Amino acid sequence: MNLPWYSLLIPLHVFTFFLHQWFITTSNTQKKLPPSPIKLPVIGNLHQLGSHPHRFLHKLSEKYGLVMLLHLGSKPVVVASSVDAARDIMKTHNLVWSSRPKSSIADRLFYGSKDIAFSPYGEYWRQVRSVTVFHLLSNKRVQSFRDVREEEYRT
Repeated sequence: MNLPWYSLLIPLHVFTFFLHQWFITTSNTQKKLPPSPIKLPVIGNLHQLGSHPHRFLHKLSEKYGLVMLLHLGSKPVVVASSVDAARDIMKTHNLVWSSRPKSSIADRLFYGSKDIAFSPYGEYWRQVRSVTVFHLLSNKRVQSFRDVREEEYRT
């Protein structure tokens, strides 16, 4: 059974792909991430949540601590299991949490995420926010729409 040399290309590509994925995941584990339960490749930890996710999260917090990492599908999610842990995360890492995640859809629909809702936190966002508050949410402008609001309330 002599196979042509190019028939080895498919297994070689598959092996290279898995090797690349392995290097990516091992480089990501070098980041300082909270402890995490074992996840499945595509669905992550979604299969473990069950019909009572609060009970599952409580059991996980007893095993992994107050701050843990879950994978909901392909998205990593940091879970804080107490008010103090959440407050500590929000105070010490406030700039990390102040922006929305990058979205290619928002980039395409909102001129490169230049909308106030999707722009990353920074000087541009602060400028757009001040313009919005000054021009759209001023007391005079809000009062000018009073009739419209009352009409919508009645219907």
